[in-house]
Amino acid sequence: MTTVRRCAAALAATALLSVAVAPAAVAGGDVPASQGSTGSQGSSGSSGSSTGSPSGSSSTDPDASPSPAPAASAPAPSPAPVTVPPGLYGEKDPTYDGVWRQSLAMMGQFAAGVRPADQAVGWLKGQQCANGAFPAYRPDPATPCDAKTMVDSNATSAAIQALSTLGGQGPAMTKGVEWLRSVQNKDGGWGYLPGTPTDANSTSLVIGALTTFGVRPSSMRSSEGKNAYDALVALSIPCDAGSGADAGAFAYQPDKAGKLTANDDATAAAVIGGLGKRMMAWPVQAAGPAPTCVPTADPGPERAARNGAAYLASALAATGHLDLPPMPGANDTAPLPDTGNTADAVVALTAAGYGHQAAGALEWLKRNSGAWAQENGPAAYAQLIFAAHATGTDPRNFGGIDLVERLNATGPTPRPRASATAPAAAVVHGNSGRDQGMVWILGIGSVACVGMGFLLNGRKKTQQSPQS
Repeated sequence: MTTVRRCAAALAATALLSVAVAPAAVAGGDVPASQGSTGSQGSSGSSGSSTGSPSGSSSTDPDASPSPAPAASAPAPSPAPVTVPPGLYGEKDPTYDGVWRQSLAMMGQFAAGVRPADQAVGWLKGQQCANGAFPAYRPDPATPCDAKTMVDSNATSAAIQALSTLGGQGPAMTKGVEWLRSVQNKDGGWGYLPGTPTDANSTSLVIGALTTFGVRPSSMRSSEGKNAYDALVALSIPCDAGSGADAGAFAYQPDKAGKLTANDDATAAAVIGGLGKRMMAWPVQAAGPAPTCVPTADPGPERAARNGAAYLASALAATGHLDLPPMPGANDTAPLPDTGNTADAVVALTAAGYGHQAAGALEWLKRNSGAWAQENGPAAYAQLIFAAHATGTDPRNFGGIDLVERLNATGPTPRPRASATAPAAAVVHGNSGRDQGMVWILGIGSVACVGMGFLLNGRKKTQQSPQS
């Protein structure tokens, strides 16, 4: 999700040089329950993924912009030094992922019971444009956004989810949600950039943002009466013999002929989105059978999400990890482990109530994710913390690595804790139309559920078996 997110932003930036952009468990949220559903957890538990972000591009390094080869006699130019502004997490060029990695880092800290530094919060809020949208990165927040500022749904949705963990952020969140509403596609979904075709990752991220804010994703309808769940289900691959190994998965987008092809990144994100949850999903006790891909002519979002979970469980079964496809033109065509999307898949399966099927992948991550996270920085550490959080694993001893300490070290020093013992933290939301925001409730042993009737992340304590 982390590397892919930078690639998507880089490709979008390239496209804008020549193309004008159009103006600018059980399911949570209001996901219609599948027939025979056994119960409901609270909403708002992406990428990916999560989850997630567009993965239709290859995982090349977007920080290396293509340029003409220098003359043989000319010395190779030295790369310009990267200047990371105060308050931002990470050391790499933030051009394509500044808001994304900041948002995930703050959510990762929240999941671990850590309050981000005021400087970090201020940096994120300073990235928001007057219209409510967030770009991937604004080098000079004092300069107003204009038509050339590349705002996108992924950065905006991630920022809303991050701000929801802080309390008192109602105005900024409201503006962000209003902007998302203004760029919804006719099919009910969202693309990465305003006016671009709907994709599963972006739509799932928006679902998470809406749910944390207290807006029912099904209530935000396009000019043609479609909502986010309609768009997401349209990208699910049927559970029939003709789909083969892709059965149950989600596509990122249809190809030019309208065909849907399985995409692991999109599937992990869409399982979370289809259940009405967000990237930082809360644990759901695994108490039922393994997920199965159930053929149905018109699946609802929860059924489509559970079919996606069946695909992920099958993909993880052999090796304990998902695979990256080989790079186009690469001599070595052997797939490589996809650590980021494996972490997203663990969150997706566990949030759907299939934690047993994620156990092998969790152990694989504990053994193999350290170097990957160190290379990819704060968002990667956050993804692993999300996996630990969803599975009830101690993020301070994740295969011998203190993920929280390493995440904190990538940015400004967090606020001191209220006590020496790690606090239990809950996000509670009030009325979405007022500045109730999200509040921090710090307690030991139990999670308090407060608010104007909208309980988003406090979880019901009754544990029920998930559907297959």
